[in-house]
Order: sequence, then structure tokens, then C-alpha cells
Amino acid sequence: MAVRFLGAGYTVYGETRHRGEVQELEREGLIWRDTPREIAEAADVVFTSVPNDSVLEDVASGTGGILAGLAAGKVWVDISTVSPHVSRDLAQRVRERGAALLDAPVSGSVPQVQSGTLTIMVGGDKRPRAYARVEPALRELGTATSIGENGQGLVLKLAINISLAVQMLAFAEGLLLAERGGIDRKRAVEVMTRSPIGSPMLKARGELVLDLPEEAWFDVSLMQKDIVLALDTARRLAVPLPSAATADEMLTLARAAGYEHRDIAALFEVLSQLTCDTTRPPA
Repeated sequence: MAVRFLGAGYTVYGETRHRGEVQELEREGLIWRDTPREIAEAADVVFTSVPNDSVLEDVASGTGGILAGLAAGKVWVDISTVSPHVSRDLAQRVRERGAALLDAPVSGSVPQVQSGTLTIMVGGDKRPRAYARVEPALRELGTATSIGENGQGLVLKLAINISLAVQMLAFAEGLLLAERGGIDRKRAVEVMTRSPIGSPMLKARGELVLDLPEEAWFDVSLMQKDIVLALDTARRLAVPLPSAATADEMLTLARAAGYEHRDIAALFEVLSQLTCDTTRPPA
């Protein structure tokens, strides 16, 4: 994402836990800052992408956190997938400083990031001027849509990711059934992804099912994190999510089998192993 902002001519400040990870970006023009606070002080718009609620709180709080450097009129865009209620609480703390927080989780994997075709769901419509200010930057990443109040962008992202997990599991089940019925796996993938079930996600992952890569587009651990967030949100809203609960069980098995950091296409291998006497780790 930083590459796309730099390519569009924006001045980009950056910070991460391991500076070595961004050395190439620094050579391309990224300006390093030592703390989230320094970034908030330097930039008019702050973007964050973190893995979970606790890390979001870490970068927000304390003397070196974003809140300490966030002046009135600035906009913070958090593209992380975190708990909607945590994001709403943080948005209130940001408003108290005269600034605005937009939750803007993204849907898409590595190819969509690289091509700037992510789907972006933005919560925080009580601050329409804030959204208008950041919309041009968001367009560098993909297609942004204002969804509603703070937290609602996140709720929609979780709704989408339920479908991602369940689609992948159902595809794996069907493919395993076909293969055990004597059908060539590659031929089955080709026909299934051309059929009405062939969503863009499944079409893209067909090759990954046939030859699981070491580098994940969206790994099992992050997928399960989002499913757990969805289940927690559903409990708060009294909404049943039976298929999401089943997907959560299978993702737990995948992690136990050593696939935690492999792509969710690994669900096919996990299902295959359930018919064996033992569960073996991935090669």
C-alpha cells in the first residue's frame, strides 16, 4: 500500500516494529519516523494496518502513540480488521481530540493490493468531510464505499470474510468428494471453478489448491481471527452463524496440523488428512 501511495506522489511517513522490513520503501522515498506519535504529528492523514485489537491499542495509546500526536482536524484511517466495538470506542477517543477515525477494512489478497483493486468499506459517516478528504488516497488502493457509522465498515468486512471461509471449506469438501469418487483433481478444479460456484475468490485459489504455495495470500491464522471476531459480533447482535462456527472448527484443525501460516486453500489438504489415521504436518 505504501508503494502505491509513493507512486501516486504522496509524501509517506512510516513506522513498523522492524525497520529492516521497510528499507526498500525508504529507498523509494518513505520517510522513517520512530513512533506512531511522530507520524501523527507529521502527517495530515494517518493510515494504520495492524493484526488485532491489542496491537491497535498499543499504537494508539501512551506517550508514543497516535492519540498523543493527533491534532484537531486530522484524520486517522484504520484499515485493520479488528473488533467493531473496539474501533467504535477508539473513534470516540479520537473525536475528543477534535480529529476523526474512519474504520476502512479492505477485502482482497496480494494480487488486489498490487493492482489497486481492493474493496474498501468505510465506517464513520458522521464525519463526511473526513471521508471526502481521504477518498482520493483510498482510490489508490481500490474502490471505497461509505457504509455508515463507526464500526459498520468492520461489520461488513466480517460478513464478507464469513463467506470467504465458508466458500473455501465448501469447495474443499466438494473437491475431495470428486477426487475420492475417482475424478482427476485438476480436472475437477477446472470444471468446478467454471461452474456457477466459481466466484472470483475460488477461481483465483484453484491453482493454490492444486499446488499449495509457501507464501500465503491470506493465511489460516488471520482467517480464523476474523471468523472469531464475526462470531463475537454475532453473539452481541443475537445472530446465528452456523456455517461460520463450522469453518472455525476446521480452521482450528488446520492450525493444529501445522497450516497456521499457509493460505486458506490448505483446507483441502486438512480435509484429506481427516480420512487418514494420523494428521501429518504440511510439507
